[in-house]
Amino acid sequence: MNPATHSSHRHLRRLRLSSSPAGRLILGISFAMRRLSWWSLRHGGLVVKRLFDLVAASVVLVLNAPLFLIVALLIKRDGGPVFFRQRRIGLHGREFMMWKFRSMCIDAEAKLAELIAKNEKAGGITFKMADDPRITRIGRFIRRTSIDELTQLINVLRGEMSIVGPRPPVPREVALYKAEDRRRFLAKPGLTCLWQIGERQGGLFEVSDRNAIDFEEQVELDVNYIERQNLWHDLRIVIKTPPAMLLGK
Repeated sequence: MNPATHSSHRHLRRLRLSSSPAGRLILGISFAMRRLSWWSLRHGGLVVKRLFDLVAASVVLVLNAPLFLIVALLIKRDGGPVFFRQRRIGLHGREFMMWKFRSMCIDAEAKLAELIAKNEKAGGITFKMADDPRITRIGRFIRRTSIDELTQLINVLRGEMSIVGPRPPVPREVALYKAEDRRRFLAKPGLTCLWQIGERQGGLFEVSDRNAIDFEEQVELDVNYIERQNLWHDLRIVIKTPPAMLLGK
């Protein structure tokens, strides 16, 4: 049977079914099942990713509660608030408030303008300084071990971030973006990503120095992740994150 004949027969069958209540019910169920199948193919991966985020974030928060309490007391002893909230840009360019343990002095944002000239990152979009005078004593430790980032699990539970995804930039950086740089907003931002662990060539055991990756390559790695993201890839990145942290990469 050629395609035209098959299509004609299918059309006639639908007309016959639509002439009775039972037939219309069958057509409705068939249409709903097709819609569900299409939705599953298109969004199923996102549902699995969200479930993974919720379970992982909840487990890590519970297991690390004693550590978080100790860190909070040490930060409080240093003076000032325990947490630092900063405006970040996430999925589709939407703003949200990201949580971190405070690792800098209280007026760190105000002092940034004085230090911009000492930025070690080429291009000046992101900021990095080896001996940033704004970092507190406890701040050096929690930044070195990335403990300050773990409070972003709150953002994960709120649905503003994911465990794995492009790191969310601050508005000051986004204002300097070119159109192609905004491609990283096509996925929900995450706690860790390819360039955070230094995976540049896609090697299974590859972990390299993230500080050697410039902004343009960060964007390319983020886009590479977005185009081929799946649960297996996310698990690989998660597993490789602790070694990258411990090695100071």
